Amino acid sequence: MRDELKVKELKALIKELEKIRGRHTELVSIYVPAGYNLNNIINQIHSEQSTAQNIKSKTVRKNVTSALEKILQHLKLYKQTPENGLAVFCGNVSEKEGVSDLELWSIEPPEKINVKLYRCDQVFVLGPLKEIVREKEIYGIIVLDKSEATVAFLKGKKIEILKNMDSIVPGKTKAGGWSANRFARIREGLLHDFLKKKGEIANSKFKDCKDLKGIIIGGPGPIKEEFAEGDFLDYTLKKKIIGVVNTSYTGEYGAREVVDKAEDILSEASVIREKKILDRFFSELQKDSGLAVYGFKETLKALEAGNIEMLLISDGFDWAKVEFKCKSCGKTFEKVLDKKLIDNQRCECGGELEILSEKTVTEDIIKHAELMGTELEIISTETPRGEQLKELGGIAGILRYAN
Repeated sequence: MRDELKVKELKALIKELEKIRGRHTELVSIYVPAGYNLNNIINQIHSEQSTAQNIKSKTVRKNVTSALEKILQHLKLYKQTPENGLAVFCGNVSEKEGVSDLELWSIEPPEKINVKLYRCDQVFVLGPLKEIVREKEIYGIIVLDKSEATVAFLKGKKIEILKNMDSIVPGKTKAGGWSANRFARIREGLLHDFLKKKGEIANSKFKDCKDLKGIIIGGPGPIKEEFAEGDFLDYTLKKKIIGVVNTSYTGEYGAREVVDKAEDILSEASVIREKKILDRFFSELQKDSGLAVYGFKETLKALEAGNIEMLLISDGFDWAKVEFKCKSCGKTFEKVLDKKLIDNQRCECGGELEILSEKTVTEDIIKHAELMGTELEIISTETPRGEQLKELGGIAGILRYAN
């Protein structure tokens, strides 16, 4: 679960770094591969410092050389390259010309970096980090009946709709003036064309997905079996069909129903594991058994008492311990709160507050959970139940014994 937390934090950092734009080519990105000699990187930066002296613009030259010097000083803190490598980003992030605001980010990734890179650009190079956080647990979903079909991906815990398609296949009622046999042949031809078209769409969406683990086909009628057994999918994809399930719906609701109905097929998938955990939590909550707790204060109290068997933290949970100082009366105080509420805080005297320090509380909570032998689950907000947990405060627990 620590790796899952690191991926969550890395995704948030990537979003932050993506927003940054340099006024010129003065943002420095450095990737050090796992196992690479850090001294070689330090020597390269010294060389780049010399090269940077040739930059014509005085401002750009100063910003680049300052960034390189800051990176050098940071790298000297390491005796050797971290186990999974290192990514360092540094540059002037000020939006005002001529104003310096030099920031540095250093990342020890949850997976090994295999690329060595130095780049000075108007944006940070984030491709290698995006590859690390890219969802690698992917299933294809096809849900269809005679009137509608949907192609989707299940990426980790998120359903991504790729294509919806309506058909022109008529119902079984015979059209006026047509013989039953002729109408049946026309209907059969239209249905075949519809399934063929649906197969072509699925082929185009699924075939190049290197991480596709399997395909599940669902629908409310017999058309799904006809599609699964026919030659509508490319043979390489047809071999990846791992199940056919009955659903009441098509469209997005049908895709979600496929995942729910395929629990046995997807027993190893993270989305099913998470669903079972949330079902258990909300069942205890609904029964009012005293075995479920939610909200920051209540959950932390139970955790400190050693009473939480499983700690649930939403990936939308973003609380921090903040130290404030009042600009009017000078009073300083600490507060733990949702980061969204920080800007709205005021001193009890009514004065505006200055932030002296801010630290995310998630890491400390997880350390405490490990100390207490508590299981930890990071819960996605991509499902209705996951979103519901977020609305309950984003942190909850299944207790060892009732309160």
